[in-house]
Amino acid sequence: MDHAAETRAFLTSRRAGISPQEAGLPAHGTRRVPGLRRAEVAQLAGISTEYYARLERGDLSGVSDQVLDALARALRLSEHDRTHLESLARTAGTGHRRRRCPAAAATVRPSVQHLLDSMTGPAFVVNSCGDVLAANAVGRILYAPMIESARGATPNHARFTFLDPRSHQFWGDWDSAADNLVALLHAQAGRDPYDKALTDLVADLSTHSQAFRTRWAGHDILQFHQGAKVIHHPDAGLLHLSYETLDLPGDGLILFTYGAEPGSASEAALRILASHAEPDLAPGRPSLPPSRGE
Repeated sequence: MDHAAETRAFLTSRRAGISPQEAGLPAHGTRRVPGLRRAEVAQLAGISTEYYARLERGDLSGVSDQVLDALARALRLSEHDRTHLESLARTAGTGHRRRRCPAAAATVRPSVQHLLDSMTGPAFVVNSCGDVLAANAVGRILYAPMIESARGATPNHARFTFLDPRSHQFWGDWDSAADNLVALLHAQAGRDPYDKALTDLVADLSTHSQAFRTRWAGHDILQFHQGAKVIHHPDAGLLHLSYETLDLPGDGLILFTYGAEPGSASEAALRILASHAEPDLAPGRPSLPPSRGE
């Protein structure tokens, strides 16, 4: 991805989202664009207009933590936005010396697969592009529509969500799921703008999905932590689930687990799914393409 273009679009979008009144500034004259002017952001951040213009053109090389702090305050960045800005600053000026998608992102170690299999609830390992590289048996049953949609290829959250109409039924709140996926991909683009797998994914989705293009242009940012999902499973019905994530830093992967409120109908439905799950899938059940660790 074009690091300068990503930086420029991100800062411009955040500047456009703040009115002079919200920033405590007088609104003088006719404004041709929404939000703050560059000079007003520079004033709020305590830097020169020329320097801010350079930053917004995409040149974050050498920017100090103090300036990043000042920009975060001036632009009222969220915690996720601030992390994204820091990522953009770290990768500025490094060019193609940055690593491309690491080989580890396509593999799952046997010990990780064993950990998945030991979990009673749905559990997955995903990479930074949202590819589902491994899962336990109940996870495969939960994600059966996504796995079937991949038709033997590696299932991918974003491809399923934006390219398969069945995702609108699967995700109980499709708009929220779609918004979060794009925000997660944007965060990864800031961490590694030269990740070829991510670049190819974004290009493909931008070509084939207007819904993706619209959201990508918004430059919203989200980091993997924890949250809630509503899933409409074809066999188990409506599931209200919480999720937690655990980084696998040596592999560059993320372990993703689902759970439900104790005593809830969703917990009972997960137990039913788990009772039908077996570590060694019978013929005809959905499966993931084998990784080196399986």
